Amino acid sequence: MTTEHLDPLFAPLRVGSMTLANRIVMAPMTRTMSPGNVPGDASVEYYRRRAAGGVGLILTEGTCVGHPAASGYPRVPFFYGDDALAGWGRVCEAVHAEGGCIMPQLWHVGSVRRPGVEPDPELPGYGPSGMARPGKVTGHAMTESDIADVIAAFATAARDAERQGFDGVEVHGAHGYLIDQFFWDGTNKRDDAWGGNAVGRTRFAAEIIRAIRREVAADFPVMLRWSQWKQQDYTARLATDPASLGAFLAPLVDAGVDVFHCSQRRFWEAEFDGSALNLAGWVKSLTGKPVITVGSVGLDGDFIVEGSHEFREAQPASIDGLLERLAADEFDLVAVGRALIANADWPARVRAGETAQLKPYTKDLLQQLE
Repeated sequence: MTTEHLDPLFAPLRVGSMTLANRIVMAPMTRTMSPGNVPGDASVEYYRRRAAGGVGLILTEGTCVGHPAASGYPRVPFFYGDDALAGWGRVCEAVHAEGGCIMPQLWHVGSVRRPGVEPDPELPGYGPSGMARPGKVTGHAMTESDIADVIAAFATAARDAERQGFDGVEVHGAHGYLIDQFFWDGTNKRDDAWGGNAVGRTRFAAEIIRAIRREVAADFPVMLRWSQWKQQDYTARLATDPASLGAFLAPLVDAGVDVFHCSQRRFWEAEFDGSALNLAGWVKSLTGKPVITVGSVGLDGDFIVEGSHEFREAQPASIDGLLERLAADEFDLVAVGRALIANADWPARVRAGETAQLKPYTKDLLQQLE
């Protein structure tokens, strides 16, 4: 691989007030290693090492916004409260000291939450219709007051992120969590202004983006991660053709999304018949906004074992096809996940032509934070 082939991957990019040294993004990956829901020394070092290894933009693991039902798993970090915010401030400083940029991913799990999780173990999951999956009500159907509270929690978290010195925020609207439960007709059965049709189902996300925009500077980047697939149903689709995708995206663009992070399980797969464009490519084509592609980058297998939430083991793989598509301007940024868990210096290794030295991703690595 020649240096010229790598040029698109290591070209700088400016988005709002943020200037990235290259196009490599660390994908957000839940690690459940924050005792007391506070990122500690191990988290600081974990993110610092990826910045030192050459990642242009780090997206943190999902961080729960300040709503009592936001968390669905033990030991995930919060993005509210003095201790948690102080911990994230240390992470931010460490990444900046290595020359990287960083955004927290703001998260509410919605109806997939199970009772017993902190901070209030008695609370059920919250969702647009109380459904964790289509056809089965297991949680609380959100009221207008609930919706307002959650929107405010996202906005407060974004404001705090800017005050802490973060370079932007990512809103988690993918994979069957709360925002995606509003997007998906399988879990949003509302007939009010928060549902009813595809555009109505975007309103919750759009209002979150608008509320964030009111709390932060005009050039503070706001990113939205979204997906067609859900953890509840890998075959789910929010848009089945370019026209329906454009209709879905338009309210989100109007609300103020700066970057779309388009989650696929396999980035190389075409999204619609008749075109080789992947999901990110179609979103860029329809909106003109910068986009991130993601999905098993640098590895030879997709990231979830069918029927489970388990990350699949995989060997390093060529990125030649990825580079060709990046050079063709199909997408702007590339998120790397498991390959960066296995190799904190993945960008530096790739740039130096040392791909033969990259380590595979193995299951035991999820039990470590290094």
